[in-house]
Amino acid sequence: MSKKSLILDAKLTYLYSRQGGSTVKFGLETTRALLKELGVDVQKLPCVHVAGTNGKGSVSAMIEAVLRATGLRTALYTSPHLLRFNERIRVNGEMIPNDDLVRLLSAVERADERQAAEEGGRQGTFFELTTALAMKWFLDQQVQLAVLETGMGGRLDSTNVVTPLLTVLTEIGMEHRAYLGNTLEKIAGEKAGVIKPGRPVIVGPQKPAVMRIIEEQARERGATLLRADEQVSVRRISQDLDGQLLAVETAAGPWPNFRLPLLGDFQLENCALAITALEWLRDALLLPLTPEVMSEGLARTRWPGRCQVALKDPLFIVDVGHNPDAARALATFLKKLKGNRPIALVCGMLADKDAVGFFRLLKPVVDGCVLVPIDSERSMPMEQLMAAAKTARLPAVENSLAEGVSNARAWAKKNNGIVVAAGSLYLVAAVLHELGVSV
Repeated sequence: MSKKSLILDAKLTYLYSRQGGSTVKFGLETTRALLKELGVDVQKLPCVHVAGTNGKGSVSAMIEAVLRATGLRTALYTSPHLLRFNERIRVNGEMIPNDDLVRLLSAVERADERQAAEEGGRQGTFFELTTALAMKWFLDQQVQLAVLETGMGGRLDSTNVVTPLLTVLTEIGMEHRAYLGNTLEKIAGEKAGVIKPGRPVIVGPQKPAVMRIIEEQARERGATLLRADEQVSVRRISQDLDGQLLAVETAAGPWPNFRLPLLGDFQLENCALAITALEWLRDALLLPLTPEVMSEGLARTRWPGRCQVALKDPLFIVDVGHNPDAARALATFLKKLKGNRPIALVCGMLADKDAVGFFRLLKPVVDGCVLVPIDSERSMPMEQLMAAAKTARLPAVENSLAEGVSNARAWAKKNNGIVVAAGSLYLVAAVLHELGVSV
């Protein structure tokens, strides 16, 4: 291993030490202090801010890919990563280079020491440090428009230091209850906290209780509310393992058919949300959003780990879905995909997830489950995962991850079956590594 690689590993090891457990903190003060120490004025970063529970990464990726196709110098900030930390921070579709990452990690560490030493200061968390680093790099790179995905929540999420041109809210569901609240209404209130005074907010389909909270917060802040399902209609014409062909119609009329290399019914809603945002940006910024530009941008959208075909022989799908809403969407996709073919689920989950709800929604479309451990201090114990599978009446066996992937592939080849690995981003990252598939 080279000296540069050793330095990067050491820097990232320190950064990861600020992650999880008691290090999780909420509030914007530390992020603002870090940015001040770094000499970063986030108000100089034109951006689109994307929050929600399911679909926010896909929506962010679509918006950025199309904006890049217009000729803008774009940035994309997402989390978490699958295989490399650098995936989180991109300019013009390219991950932050290791040399820039090492330099900025050093700068952020020094800034953190200074701001933590101030009265009332504290050490920055993993996400606060990463967010400050990303915004510093985006401004250094003279980005013209950034797309920023929230981490956890919204109101007190580190990314909420920005004043965006536009806010986008994807579907909001139950997640992170220990941090955001134990009811859907509390979680929705936190997520909707990204809505800014006088800045438009585009919202995807929501449960009635969630929509009421979003409408109330938008009204209080004088933010124009646009419902994507009233602005854009997206219909699938066809779908294969390489993506889907979509018919799109908006209030201004039909677009030509577009090819989207992302699978699943839920991507139709995500695409409608992205196109609503893009049309607003086109009108506000006078962007050259021609049919050719839209087609090029959507066609080159990449968002791995979401109904991703990792292998075709035998067919091996990976999906980072880890909550009941995501399981429902995955089940719909698998039902249309499977035909008469059997499906084996490879699953590992984190301890705070609703494993029973996840399994119950997948049980009608999968024929059995291989439970595997995942490499995280927050991993759900195997006995708890097995108990959840039994409660859901889903036949399950336990394997190591390597054995589980190998055995599932052999089973699928023998039985003309399909394997789907789902339940956690940690699981999908490990499975892709095991399969030798790059992001």
